[in-house]
Amino acid sequence: MSDPLVTVIIRSFNEGWALRGTLAALAAQEYGNRELIVCDSGSTDGSVELIRNARPKHFIQIQPSEYIPGRVLNRCVRLARSEFVIFLNADATPQNRNWLRPLVSALRNPHMAAAFGRQIPRPGCRAVYALDYERCFGAHRDSGDWEHFFSLVSSGIRRDIWERRGFLETQRYSEDDEYSRWCRAQGYRVAYCPDSVVVHSHNYTPAQAYQRFFGEAFALAALRGPALQERPSGSRLILGWLADVRRDLLYCARRRRWAELPHAGRIRWHQRLAKLAGFRAGLRHYHEQAVHH
Repeated sequence: MSDPLVTVIIRSFNEGWALRGTLAALAAQEYGNRELIVCDSGSTDGSVELIRNARPKHFIQIQPSEYIPGRVLNRCVRLARSEFVIFLNADATPQNRNWLRPLVSALRNPHMAAAFGRQIPRPGCRAVYALDYERCFGAHRDSGDWEHFFSLVSSGIRRDIWERRGFLETQRYSEDDEYSRWCRAQGYRVAYCPDSVVVHSHNYTPAQAYQRFFGEAFALAALRGPALQERPSGSRLILGWLADVRRDLLYCARRRRWAELPHAGRIRWHQRLAKLAGFRAGLRHYHEQAVHH
């Protein structure tokens, strides 16, 4: 049986340093029946030329100020000709020729709304973030026991289920988490495909880590309010941070990366503060919206 058409969607912004390898790895995939759609948000680092050379089916160019994740995703999916839509970040580089097929195979199940692959950190990834990737995607990942986990970085969705609602266009963080939670609430399943592997990681500064965790906590609280199972609180701030540091200590000991422990402690503190502040701000927004409606 011939392989069904698959649409690969890449979002790009000044990631030419990784995009060259990502596009080359995509071109080398053994799954050949695919089309490419790229949305670039005003890159100035040569990414535009790399994308044009890849000859995508559609190439959307917007200004950085126009970038709203859900809006961009929905716009790209509407252009897709296939029933199976695969998302790949510009800085997420497939590690072999079989990255695409496991995602498509999972999505061929009509009850599987979404699937996501494994991410391994790049060489040079700081210990605090390498541990997070191990917990989310490692062989003995903790994320399998969490209430919910999903990452759009290297993933796919079924278009027929997306057509029922699509991604929310009102938030700048956690659009993938919200969409996959919605899918599960409708009775659909979400698959993890560990055989689909990309290299992808970020060494966020403390300020960047704060911004990201604040945004994600705000988005979740603003949408789900009191329904959130994991609710940060001031009384649990220190205990949560100490638990984080203990995990980092054990990880640094196993990997002989003791020198990175102070850095990990700073990052975890910023993450915990941001999560608490973002949750409180999001919860206020949730209640304000409830009053208006």
